[in-house]
Amino acid sequence: MAYFLRFAARSDVGMVRAKNDDSAYVGRYLAVVADGMGGHAGGNIASASTVLDLVHLDRSHQRGDAGTELADEIQTANSLLSELVSTNPQLAGMGTTVTALLLNGDRLELAHIGDSRAYRLKNGVFEQITTDHTFVQRLIDEGRLRPEEANVHPHKNVLMRVLGDVDASPELDLQTLEVEPGERWLLCSDGLTAVLSDRMVEQIVRETPNLDECVNALVELTLAGGSPDNVTVAVVEVALATGDEPEPELRPVLPSAREAAGEREVSAGPAGAAADTGGPAEPAVRADLIREDLLSRPHLLVGAAALATETGQIPIVTQRSTERRAALMLTHKASTPEGPLDEVPTRRVRRWLGPAFVTLGVLILLAVLGFGYTWTQTRFYVAAAGDRVAVYNGVPQTVGPIQLSHVYERTTIPVSNLPEFRRSQLEGGLPASDLREAERIIEDLRGELRAVGCAPEGGPSATDGPSAEPTPGSSAPASPSPRPSPSAARSASPSASPSASAGATATPQAQPSPSGASAAPGAVTADCGGNLE
Repeated sequence: MAYFLRFAARSDVGMVRAKNDDSAYVGRYLAVVADGMGGHAGGNIASASTVLDLVHLDRSHQRGDAGTELADEIQTANSLLSELVSTNPQLAGMGTTVTALLLNGDRLELAHIGDSRAYRLKNGVFEQITTDHTFVQRLIDEGRLRPEEANVHPHKNVLMRVLGDVDASPELDLQTLEVEPGERWLLCSDGLTAVLSDRMVEQIVRETPNLDECVNALVELTLAGGSPDNVTVAVVEVALATGDEPEPELRPVLPSAREAAGEREVSAGPAGAAADTGGPAEPAVRADLIREDLLSRPHLLVGAAALATETGQIPIVTQRSTERRAALMLTHKASTPEGPLDEVPTRRVRRWLGPAFVTLGVLILLAVLGFGYTWTQTRFYVAAAGDRVAVYNGVPQTVGPIQLSHVYERTTIPVSNLPEFRRSQLEGGLPASDLREAERIIEDLRGELRAVGCAPEGGPSATDGPSAEPTPGSSAPASPSPRPSPSAARSASPSASPSASAGATATPQAQPSPSGASAAPGAVTADCGGNLE
């Protein structure tokens, strides 16, 4: 089933304001209301620029990304406002609200920021769909203010979120809603709700079948109530296309004489002053393009946007935004499966920009981790590997399950034979800047191992004579007698070699101690350590 929108809209400067800061556009697929920030320079320029940047969306949408497209275009309109302020500082502080509906097949995409409102009458239920982004609404939501007190609160007009030069990427409220034939939507600026109660608004929307009469009734009642602010009303109704309904007539709306008299002298200055693309002919050229595009389809453009289009005082930002807006107006009908030709590159860039940044971040992280791991593998340290001392390549840390070191060489030095303080150091690892330094640490540990009582490898030397230290349990005297007694000579062991011709000095046979303390040659090596394996 194909749906479209029937529409009506009207905007009035009100009874107090000197110029109209509101803008609105309604067509067969799009409805937008924007309320320029009253009291700030360029409110009319902000609302007109934003609405004119969105009108190219008024076309049949059959894709699932229409909501994203609407949000992206509003953010782009916000960036153009920032450019406009940077080009013309006297416009600093300007801003606008935006409430927009985009028909997407059998769904409506809603985007909202500020205190303009969207109401819906569906299946007999009339309700406010949007939430005001105001200070008093926040107080109400927090339970610190009653709704009936909001209208008399001294800060009732303080906005918390708007488009403008305040925030580079303002937060939008986005919704996707299913539609039914006959449901009716009311979009309006706060100039309406500041005068008329929700009950009165509901009564008029319910009881006035004709859309034009409904819009006029709402505006006239607001003016009769004093209308201290601009008032803009847009009413749309969802209809089912049958193929035999008459094509709606083109109905461009010119500003009223009062609006024109009040706005022309104001809007001509800032818009023209913001131009940096050369010459006064540029606005007229772009105004002609926009008018030509708007006249090609049924629509209503009211308020500051209508005045800017009719007078040629369309806000100019930069050459880029000028070309962009003109291209949108001229080529939006040439669509591809992904959308208008001029929007496809931009949408593709947006679609891949996020993943590209994520991929780049992951690559940078992997590069840093790879470089760090490579550096750790240039380091060495000495530590215990079981009951032996070993040289490790890496650093004695882990990253999650990843061990940053491994055994490079294992020695035969027993950890238990080292001094206590050395064993403590080995628990944390003795760092070395390279392998040579690690080998020096091993040599130092080996030297300390010999210093704690290890006998030389291979047993006692044949040239050393009797040991100066008596073996525990031995009956030998502590020091030899200066003259041997005869009895001692007679009791010399016959097994001693008396031959001097062999060229070796005889060594007395060592007596084994009762405790068996003497060891075979070479056994010390297994206990006290040796070279690197």
